[in-house]
Amino acid sequence: MSFSAPGSPPPPPPPLPAQPGPAPYQAPYPVPQQGHPYPGGPVHMAPPGPQSTLRSPKGLATALIWLLGAAAAVRLFSAGVGAYEQSWLQGFSSDTHFDDLELGLAPGLTVLAGLLQVLTVLPTVVVFIVWFHRVRSNGGIFRPDAFTLGRGWAIGAWFVPVANLFLPCRIALQTWRASTQRGPDGADRTASAALLTSWWVVWVLAATGDRVFSRIYMAAETVDELLVAGKLGIAADLVTTVAGVLALLFVRRLTAMQNTMATEGPYARV
Repeated sequence: MSFSAPGSPPPPPPPLPAQPGPAPYQAPYPVPQQGHPYPGGPVHMAPPGPQSTLRSPKGLATALIWLLGAAAAVRLFSAGVGAYEQSWLQGFSSDTHFDDLELGLAPGLTVLAGLLQVLTVLPTVVVFIVWFHRVRSNGGIFRPDAFTLGRGWAIGAWFVPVANLFLPCRIALQTWRASTQRGPDGADRTASAALLTSWWVVWVLAATGDRVFSRIYMAAETVDELLVAGKLGIAADLVTTVAGVLALLFVRRLTAMQNTMATEGPYARV
């Protein structure tokens, strides 16, 4: 304890400790108020709220890129197995019943390809949805005005029949826009979403092709019917492989855009 002479002013309070800097991947710039989406230059900003901390999608993106690459490779392998099965089926008469086919290498490879698809698709879907929700949440911090649906739809939209054919794409397009830097003068800039659109169109075609193939294959009873189903299966595998590659490129691009926004701010330097 320290003492001072009577009547002397009290000693100054001790200096406050320095406040720590922003947490990793936290926005280095203020978060705009609702209704003020960086309109052409500096604006009055609201102080960061409890949900205004960015979370880096880079770790999820890295895992997702590897999973998407593995899933695409498995689909390519499945297409090769389908081609081999086509040549194997040619050795039987067209009216041979499915139950009368002899066991051989082709059926075994088909089972292996199906098992590998299950092992790669399930974790890929889980990680993709988690990543998708992460980038949507970050986009809501970058530009809250860019979205017409809450961030919970980044998960729920995938599980709504029929709506899952267009709602996730809508959310992705809005996230893409929210993750695009404005010009140095604050002017709005549009980043081409051709990659995103291409991925979505090919993915819908692949998903539709898979469903058609599954129904025809399960109903096939003769060699002729199996040959028809097999051709559809090969086409579906190849289209799904392309969709996987496009998804990989989309994940890389959007993650890079968000990293730039988080490190440089909402305005491009040049």
